[in-house]
Amino acid sequence: MDNSFHREENMDMEESCESRQAVPHRRGCGGRRRHSFFFILAVSVLLFFCSRNMEDVASDWRPTFWMQYMATKWWTRLKTEAFLNVSTNNLFGVTSETSPVSQSPYIVAYPHEYHFIINEPKKCEDQKSFVVLMVPVAPHNRRQRDIIRRTWGGNRVVLGKVVTVLFLLGLHTGEPVPHMEEHLQQESIEHQDLIQSSFQDCYNNLTIKTMVMLEWLNFYCSEVSYAMKIDSDIFLNVPNLITMLLNAQKTNYMTGLVAREAAVLRDHTSKWYLPVDIYPKPQYPRYALGLAYVLSLDLPKKLLEASRHVKAIYIEDVYLGLCMEYLNIPPTDPPNWDYFQVFPVPYNRCSYSRLVATTLDNNTDLLWVWKDFNQAGKSC
Repeated sequence: MDNSFHREENMDMEESCESRQAVPHRRGCGGRRRHSFFFILAVSVLLFFCSRNMEDVASDWRPTFWMQYMATKWWTRLKTEAFLNVSTNNLFGVTSETSPVSQSPYIVAYPHEYHFIINEPKKCEDQKSFVVLMVPVAPHNRRQRDIIRRTWGGNRVVLGKVVTVLFLLGLHTGEPVPHMEEHLQQESIEHQDLIQSSFQDCYNNLTIKTMVMLEWLNFYCSEVSYAMKIDSDIFLNVPNLITMLLNAQKTNYMTGLVAREAAVLRDHTSKWYLPVDIYPKPQYPRYALGLAYVLSLDLPKKLLEASRHVKAIYIEDVYLGLCMEYLNIPPTDPPNWDYFQVFPVPYNRCSYSRLVATTLDNNTDLLWVWKDFNQAGKSC
């Protein structure tokens, strides 16, 4: 992650999620016979290893050491076999109710066959969208979704172009919220703008969330010109976005705040630490920071293909940069360097009229900003 100016994304999803989950135990049938068989097998194995190793250890044989050694050896083997079984199932598209096993806390479980629980499959086709705004937000954060609906997410037609807004959610993590799924279903019926998938929704799974977003765009919105991934704590100047896209290239296009020569953070205490064995190079390739970036809709299919060849690290915007590097398609700088602001810009009608997107600090009232920004008769 670019340690010079990257911000903390999606603060409402700061809860971490476990990357490793236990494989559910499946109870078989034929109980007593199976137990007898395994007992005989265990005794046979014990006698076999005794006969194999007794000569080597006869001169200094310690029963306690031998028992610990054999227990460790067989437990390691059992864990390895269990991991290989899960990995093989994932390779062949076998899904389960639990999240797939991850090999490392810095690697996420992707590719994997996640499925959509709440969907709007006809949204792009019915609205004939020009740009789709995809907003990742935690399932429990209804308030933030409502604020966006009442501000920049409420613009349906801008400069003659249709703008579609959709909120991308995973499965709720953290403290249980009563009737969460019922509330989400009701919200979906009311607004028809929720897309929910079966991954665990937390900060460390932002890469999964992004790739699921690309899957959805590729499958349901391939005829749309552009999409924008935009965080929920952002001010978006939609007319400036449309103006920029009307003059943008049609294919192989990704833009935003493009980081160059960003150092890979090796400090173990950093939120974006990445060890050398996961990524040995000292710098990342160019990538668009995750606060808000735009891509032409030919890219999702290409990025999904690239993801089969690029190890899926947990830093989502860097991971897209790695996939873009694999495709040999560098992100494009926006027409103006100040279009995308990672540090919060204090509200001013003139400064906000010149940008496309800026983060907001925690004390900014987006509803008030939006009302003042769009007030008739006021000039910059």
